[in-house]
Amino acid sequence: MAGIGVFGGTFNPPHLGHQRLVRRFADRLSLSEVLIIPTYIPPHKRANELASSGERLEMCRLMFSGDSRFRVSSIEIDRGGKSYTYDTLKELKRIYPDDRLYLIVGSDMLRSFCSWHRPDDILKLCTVCAAARDGGGVPPNISHKVIFDDMEPLLISSTAIREMAGKNGDITGLVGEAVAGYISQRGLYAQG
Repeated sequence: MAGIGVFGGTFNPPHLGHQRLVRRFADRLSLSEVLIIPTYIPPHKRANELASSGERLEMCRLMFSGDSRFRVSSIEIDRGGKSYTYDTLKELKRIYPDDRLYLIVGSDMLRSFCSWHRPDDILKLCTVCAAARDGGGVPPNISHKVIFDDMEPLLISSTAIREMAGKNGDITGLVGEAVAGYISQRGLYAQG
């Protein structure tokens, strides 16, 4: 039985904090593979704020290309519609029936976990892995079902990166050279 990490997100854009979080749990749990899954339409964000799904998919490929354990998946983009974690995990469990799934999230997402679509069923399909992003902890009602890593957070915000990119600021230290170059070349997040 292999351990498969699942790391979903809007990735608008992906940044080095995402990469660090995934690497931390891949190493800690000896995961054989980590699926990086950009959402098609996140249930909690407006679609007009997003780079296209193809652009976000490509930025993820650029961000996570340096580690053979990481594989960018278009499973939610291919499915279309709103992207719910439960639906994705259910589909992945069919693809990987004999493997153990680990859902990797930042503590910011974990705090709202109980308001997600079918949170109890999510906990039946996977083990949740959470790392401190901004010093938050695990909600007491689910703490017994979470692997928590109190890693030193990298306080990076995709919103702040978009704002910097829109003002032609240097975002290389936040997203790496490849993603920064892609954003610049495509004129993503340009204001006006």
